[in-house]
Amino acid sequence: MTGEQSSGDVTTVRVALRRCRYDIAIGAGLLTEAGQWITRWCDPSHVVIITDENVIDPYAKAARASLQSAGRRCDLVQVAAGEATKSIAQADRLWNQMLDLGADRRTVVVAVGGGVVGDLAGFIAATYARGLQFVQAPTTLLAHVDSSVGGKVGVNLPRAKNMVGAFWQPAGVLIDTDTLRTLPPREFSAGMAEVVKYGVIMDPPFFEFLEREIAGIVARDAALLRQVIAKCCHLKADVVQEDERETTGRRAILNYGHTFCHAIESVTEYGEFLHGEAVAIGMICASRLAEALGRIDATVTARQLSLLQQLELPTATPENLSRDELLEAMRRDKKVEDGKLRFVLPDRLGRVELVSGVDQSLVRAAWDA
Repeated sequence: MTGEQSSGDVTTVRVALRRCRYDIAIGAGLLTEAGQWITRWCDPSHVVIITDENVIDPYAKAARASLQSAGRRCDLVQVAAGEATKSIAQADRLWNQMLDLGADRRTVVVAVGGGVVGDLAGFIAATYARGLQFVQAPTTLLAHVDSSVGGKVGVNLPRAKNMVGAFWQPAGVLIDTDTLRTLPPREFSAGMAEVVKYGVIMDPPFFEFLEREIAGIVARDAALLRQVIAKCCHLKADVVQEDERETTGRRAILNYGHTFCHAIESVTEYGEFLHGEAVAIGMICASRLAEALGRIDATVTARQLSLLQQLELPTATPENLSRDELLEAMRRDKKVEDGKLRFVLPDRLGRVELVSGVDQSLVRAAWDA
């Protein structure tokens, strides 16, 4: 099982897999101590920090300064912010930059940024020189609680999200909660969509905690947020430990709402919605589909709707999106099996299952309910 401990101002969640184990360190100001943490986890001779234009200053530069103070050669590589950066073209550019920087088997890749940077940098680490160690240093709430944990890395194809990638576990995850102070409101809300997801799929008391503490969470109370982040990391780590490479179906529960979500992102060419915003819409669609199938009553959907709306997240599918295009995008989802759509659907708050063979008329209705 996942271990969790607090020491002073740092909470540590241990991820214990068959092949490896690593720590998630959660606390304020940890990026200014990056040298201490990364040398403990990896002992690199050379570090390449991959970051984006939004967080290069101060966060990536703070990490670089700390690594240099620890006596490590450290290069900083910047990419454009946004989902479009998660592409084969961008990966090709980074592979060649790694070559130019003299990266070798003792080089460690450090991802400083949100989920896009983490996925892309992890993919570079997994593929360059047949695999380098890497560290996740997420700077958004969504990346804190979801994408930085579990080892899924990759890039998008123009017609399908996350279709090219690997399972490549980090040597450690460094979560500096100070990054939430400067996170734009829209990004903060988007991250909270994934937080709500954890309560729906596996932890009713946590969902109730979110309902009870929503005012303090929205106000970004530091103690509450550290508690929320640690809980989400703990829950995800438990799932990943059971099904690291998504072979048993257990890890699929983390994709609640994502079949709808990825279709929205694909049809809008990753430019209209943040990932968490599309997740929020997708969760409501999935919950309404579960209602239509008689798996849950309307109360389960209503509670999700209320919480997401208090977080100022979108919950309705835009009318201008073609339902035919959305369905076509769904057919390219990674969970499709034997040509059949599969959905992660609740049968009560805190429990979801993978369901296939759903009538397409009910899926259409879920978009519009």
